[in-house]
Amino acid sequence: MFDTSFSFYTVCVHCCHPLCSVLFLLTDQKTITAESGQKNVTLTCRAPNNNIISVEWSRDDLGDEYVLLYRNNKMDPENQHPSFENRVNLQDTKMKDGDVSLILNNVTINDTGTYKCGVIQEERGGLKLINTTYVHVVPPGE
Repeated sequence: MFDTSFSFYTVCVHCCHPLCSVLFLLTDQKTITAESGQKNVTLTCRAPNNNIISVEWSRDDLGDEYVLLYRNNKMDPENQHPSFENRVNLQDTKMKDGDVSLILNNVTINDTGTYKCGVIQEERGGLKLINTTYVHVVPPGE
């Protein structure tokens, strides 16, 4: 795995004219390049504190299905996309120090995409986007 990480931040832009208002989310994005057939890849994500009650990893192109949902101290497979069944897990299910990183096993070309990590914390309520990671999967040997 080659970690070609970089960060960029988008900003909120507003101006006085009603046709000139654009809103972007503040996010931190990382890019990871992996080889198809690679045993596993870790998508890092760290929430601000330990009061996490739910973790969701998603990808926009999956619609209503998700990569991983962890709540009530266990994995919730109800709406998990079939391609991720038995291939994903949290690095630390105890989420020590806010670590909600995703382990993706048996990497395939179809795993290429932008992954979003979000958490629900006791004091906040709604899902909070922590970061996004673009995974670029290349054929072996490239």
